[in-house]
Amino acid sequence: MKFNLNDEQGLLRDSVRRFVDKEYDLAARTARLRSGEPCHAGHWQTFADNGWLAAALPEAAGGLGGNVIDMALISAEFGRGLVIEPWLGSAVLAPQTVLAGGSAQQREALLPAVADGSRRLALAYSESQSRGFTGPVLTRATPAPGGYTLHGTKTLVLGGRDADAFVVSADVAGAGTSLFVVEAGQEGVKRRSLPLHDGSWAAEVTFDGVFVPAGALLGEAGNGEAALRQGLAHGIAALCAELVGAMEKAIEITADYLKVRKQFGVAIGSFQSLQHRMSDMAAEMEVARSMLYALLAAIDNDSSDLDRTVSQAKSLVVRAARYVCGQAIQLHGGIGMTEEYPVGHYFKRAVVADTMFGNADMHDARNAEAWQASLTEKEEQA
Repeated sequence: MKFNLNDEQGLLRDSVRRFVDKEYDLAARTARLRSGEPCHAGHWQTFADNGWLAAALPEAAGGLGGNVIDMALISAEFGRGLVIEPWLGSAVLAPQTVLAGGSAQQREALLPAVADGSRRLALAYSESQSRGFTGPVLTRATPAPGGYTLHGTKTLVLGGRDADAFVVSADVAGAGTSLFVVEAGQEGVKRRSLPLHDGSWAAEVTFDGVFVPAGALLGEAGNGEAALRQGLAHGIAALCAELVGAMEKAIEITADYLKVRKQFGVAIGSFQSLQHRMSDMAAEMEVARSMLYALLAAIDNDSSDLDRTVSQAKSLVVRAARYVCGQAIQLHGGIGMTEEYPVGHYFKRAVVADTMFGNADMHDARNAEAWQASLTEKEEQA
C-alpha cells in the first residue's frame, strides 16, 4: 500500500483544507457551539456535493470507489478544523458497517442516499456494559410474525441526535449478534441528546418493543459481530486520522505563538528548553502518523491481525494526542486555557476521543490478552 498521495488525493486534501480554513475559524465554530446546532445543513450538503461522503464507498453503492486513505485524508483535515458535523458517525461508522454486513441489494438501497447527503445513518452498537467494544450485547431481537421486536438501550450513538435511521446491533437467540436498520421515527424509538465535552453531540437511543420487518435484518442473522468489527476498524482509523490532523494544527499554532511571545526581550521560541519540548511534540505526532499508516494498511489488506492493529493504533494515537495537545496548552501558559483561544479545544477533542470505542487502557489490555493467547497457542503447537 502506497502512502505517497497521487494527484487526485492531493486535490482532495487541498479542497477539504480550503473549506475548513474558510468555514471553521474559531469565531465561526464558537458561534455554532453556542447555537447548539450539531450539523449545519449547508455544510453537510457541501460534503455531499464535493464527493466527500461518497469517497470511501463503492461505485455500485453510489460512491466514488475510493479507499480508506481517501477517508483518512478527509478526517485529518476535519481534525485540523475541529469540525463538529457528525462525519465520524454518519459518514464512516454506519455506512462502513452496512457495507460490511449488508447484502448487495441492501447496500444499493441504503448507501446512495448517504452518499448524496439526503439521509443520515448512525451506528447504535455501544451499551453501558460494553465500554465501547462490540459486546456483550444485551439488546434483544425477538422473532415475531413477519419480523423481529427489539428491546434495549444504546449509549453514545455518534451522529444519533439527528440521524434518520439507526443501524442497531441486537442479539438473536440461537444466532448471536445481528444488525437491523431501524427508522428513527418508528414507534417505540426514543432518543436523548448527549452534548459531549468537545462540542460535538451523541445520543442515547432506547428501543422499547420496536417492530422491524424481516427485511430490516442486514445480511444474515449472526453476522453482526464481523460487520461491526469492520465498521469500528474504519471508525477508529478515521478518529486516529482526525487526531493526527489535530496534533498537526496544535503544533503549528504553538510554533507561531512561540515566535511572537516575548520574555526578557526575546521570543520564547529561542529558548532551547522550549525547542526541545516542541521537538518531542513533533516526534510524538510522527510516531502517531506512522501507526495510523499501519492501521490503514491493515484495513486495506484485510490483515489477519486487524483487531490487534486497531487496538495498538487507538491506544498509541490517543495517548500521543493527549500529550501533544496538553503540551500545546502548557507552552501557551494561561491563555491556552481560555475558550477564546484554540489550543484548549484540541485538547478537549483528544480527551473525548479517548473515551470512544474503548479507551487507551482498555485497548492495551485487549492487545495484551491477544498476545498472550497467541503465545499460548504457539506453545501448545510446539
